[in-house]
This record gives sequence, C-alpha cells and structure tokens, in this order.
Amino acid sequence: MIDWSLPYASSREPILGKNLVACSQPLASYSGLEMLRQGGNAVDAALASAIVSTVVEPCANGIGGDAFAIVHDDNKIYGINGSGKSPALMPTSIDGEIPSVGWLPVTVPGAVATWMMLHERFGQLTLDQLFAPAINYARNGFLVSPQTAIRWKNGTDRFRDSKAWCDTFLFDGKAPEVGQHITLPDHANTLEEIAKTKGESFYRGHLAEQIDMASKSGGGFLRKEDLESHRSEWVEPLSISVGSAEFYELPPNGQGIAALIAMKIVQSTGVEMANCDTPEVLHAQIESMKRAFADAHAYVADPDVSGNCVDLLTDARIQKHAATITNEATDIDANTIPRYASTVYLATGDENGMQCSFIQSNFEGFGSGMVVPGTGIALQNRGRGFSLDPNHPNSIGPRKRPFHTIIPAFLKHSDCQFGGTPFGVMGGPMQPQGHLQVVCRMVFAKQNPQASLDAPRWKLIGGKKVAIEPGFSEDVYSALRARGHELIISESRTVAFGGGQIVQGISDGYAGASDSRRDGQAVTM
Repeated sequence: MIDWSLPYASSREPILGKNLVACSQPLASYSGLEMLRQGGNAVDAALASAIVSTVVEPCANGIGGDAFAIVHDDNKIYGINGSGKSPALMPTSIDGEIPSVGWLPVTVPGAVATWMMLHERFGQLTLDQLFAPAINYARNGFLVSPQTAIRWKNGTDRFRDSKAWCDTFLFDGKAPEVGQHITLPDHANTLEEIAKTKGESFYRGHLAEQIDMASKSGGGFLRKEDLESHRSEWVEPLSISVGSAEFYELPPNGQGIAALIAMKIVQSTGVEMANCDTPEVLHAQIESMKRAFADAHAYVADPDVSGNCVDLLTDARIQKHAATITNEATDIDANTIPRYASTVYLATGDENGMQCSFIQSNFEGFGSGMVVPGTGIALQNRGRGFSLDPNHPNSIGPRKRPFHTIIPAFLKHSDCQFGGTPFGVMGGPMQPQGHLQVVCRMVFAKQNPQASLDAPRWKLIGGKKVAIEPGFSEDVYSALRARGHELIISESRTVAFGGGQIVQGISDGYAGASDSRRDGQAVTM
C-alpha cells in the first residue's frame, strides 16, 4: 500500500508560456490546454476545464452548482454572475438552522447557463469540442487523485441515507480510493444532452423535468418554473488601485468586496509591505480582514436587495476602519466569517492576451446530497448562505440569490503589456483572506506566482483566534502573540488554508502556478 502523504517540504517552479492553463485537477488543466491546441481561446480552455472538473472532482463542484467568471479581452474586463435564486416556494422562515443535507437548501443551479453565456459571447470552438474531454472521462473513466479521494470519502457519511447519491458516487458501497479507476456514465449522458441542446434541456426540457420530478418526490421546493426563469447575468466588476495594479472582484451577492475592503484598509494603515512576512504586515492584514468580514456580513446580499455595496469602499469609510487599528488585536464575531468550503478555481491565458478567471462550486462538497436519479446531477446547497434574521438583507425567502462565497479575481498591472493576472484561492472563508495575502505578495513583495501561493497563510477563526501555518519565523509568532493574537499553529500546510491558481501576465506571455496544497497543476504548450 502506497503512503500518499507528503511529509517533506516540496517546491514547484512557475510554468512559463504564451498559452497557459492552471486548474485544481491535472486532467482539467490538460483538457483546457487541448482546446488551445485545437485553436480555441482562453474562454474555450476555461470552459472545457470547468466541465471536466464536474467529473473528476465532483466532491468540490458539479453540474448542479453555480459559477462566476471574469474575462479579460481586448483590454476590457467582463464579469458574469452565474448564481441561481431560491425557488419561488422557498419559505421566509424555518425552525432551527438551515440544514446542510436535503432539499431545503437547494437553489437553482447556474453553472450550465454560465457555460452557455460565456461560449456564446467569447467561444471559438463548438460545444461538442468543449464537452468532449469531460464526456470521455465520465464514460471511459479516470484515476482518482489523492486530495479528491480524501474529500470524496469525507462526504460518504453525510449522504448514506441518499440512495441516488450512493448509486451515483459509491462503488461497491464505498468511496473510491486514491488511484482507483472509475466511470460516471450518468454524468456522460447528461453532459451529452446539455451540449446537444445548448443547455436548453437543463432549464426548459427533459433534464429540467427530471429535476422537477425529483424535487417533488423528495418534498423539495425547486420546480421547473424556477429553472426556466434562471438567467446568469453580465455584471460590472468592482475594482480598487493596489500599488501600480488594479484589483478586480465581482460585486455582490459574492464576498469579493470583502477582499477589496480589506486590501484598501491595509493600504490606508501605511504599513510597509515590501516584506509580507513581518508581524507588522500580518497584524495589519488580520485586523483589516476582521473589519471587512463584518461589513460584508452586514450588507452583502442579492444585488436586487442590497445593490452593489460600493459605498463600503468609500475613502471615508476605509479611513475610519484604518483609524481603529492599533497595535492590539481586536475581537471578531465568528458569525461574521463565512462557513463551509469546497470549490474549484481555474485560470487561463492565451497567446492573444485573452484571460479567464473562473470558479464553480456545489458549496459544501457534493452539495445537498440530493442527486437527480440517473443523471449525475448533484444539486448544490447554496441556500445555506441565507440568514435567518428576517430584518437582514440576506434573509431567507423566495426568488433571492443567497450570500455567495466563491469569487474569481483579476489583477491588471500598469507595467504589463501582455494581459493581466487571473487568480483565485479556493476554500469558502479563505477566499477573500487568501486573495488579500496573495495580492500583497504579488504586488508589493513582487513575488512570483508560485511563491505567492506556496507562502504560509493565516485565517480568522473568531474572537482573537487566528489559525496560522508553519513557515513564519518564531519571532513572528511571538510578536503576533504579544499583540494579543491567539495563534493556533497548524502542524503542516493543508487545504484548510485554501488552494489557488494564478496565471500572471508578464512581458511576453504568462507565468503560471498551482497551489501545492491541492492536486492541481499549471500546464503550457
């Protein structure tokens, strides 16, 4: 029996090339690269990679999830919000917490519509070409990678009572082992139908009817009418200046604005960030993130309710936050920190300077555990993102987009003539925290993308508690403790601190990187 643990520090080098794909799964990376070989562009590569990810990493995303993207093309930045709304029958109050498993937290899946809209606007290849790699892996099989096997197994106990889930995702009653060859024939059939009908079957046809039937039989609220009414939306990204770069995130209902708030507060403190491993920088980042999370928790919701929350980025508000940061750690209410994590993020860039920052998720691993029998469609449990406070803008209710954790990001460098930098860090609450830490390293410390991802990270827990990875000096840990931070030092670098991909534009192409905390890989040709 092979021991798949990695007990020793290992290093990866940045990957350099004019066409580059970085994903959380190597099979997804190579599938995207194949689209570039066939004459496709960065969006084609991103779509093929994303669709493959629903097959080879179903414990982190799926056909029944949501997706968001930022596209850079011809020196313009485009954003798409592919999150679905709650069903029209969703209640405005429930007893107890919103459950993790079952039909109640299921919201309309927006990923498929997002694929179609991106393809219609930017795609050069046919849908048959884009879907072919995923259908091949689902039909003919693939070997399960180490991190995927761990997370697959973790989901097994949650969904033991869901027959459709067990029929789809267990093999001889068990989760697959590392290196096991598996097939997902239901996924293959569904992906073929989506490609053939340009997504129409999923929202208005045969697949929509199957989703409707499964929901009704399980006592769920989701109906075909909810699917028919879904529209992914083009949105204007929000941005702030960071040093010589412009930092882009998508507007609410996602938490991307929290990363912008925190980054703007850090800059307002005046801390010197040429070295991001000092206690002064870490303290400023941690305290800024606390204030950003508090604002995001209070105001971010469906944009039809809360708007784009751009007022949270005004100079006056940011300076007020910065003025409250002293040399002492402050408390953060743990309830303001988003919970749960499981996502795939990927970044692509082509030789013409088009780039795509893409993210999709079922929220908690496989999602709700509700699988439409015979389809491979595991439905997300994104409704867990709603608040049970009836006075909150993010309160649970019908036809609303919930607060969303998944956020693609983009950096545009003033001194770079070849595109910009699509990047992202997966991991629920780690996403804005990871974006803050990675941007500081890339922009101010001038670190290469692989070093920016490999560097040790911290994450907020609640109160004054901060989880932090090994890799900083003992003097740094001591200095942070002296400021009142209650450190929980991890024994090793783990996916609990997120995992990211970066495709950084440089003078004549790209430097790509994939986080060693996950199974991912950056590839070029």
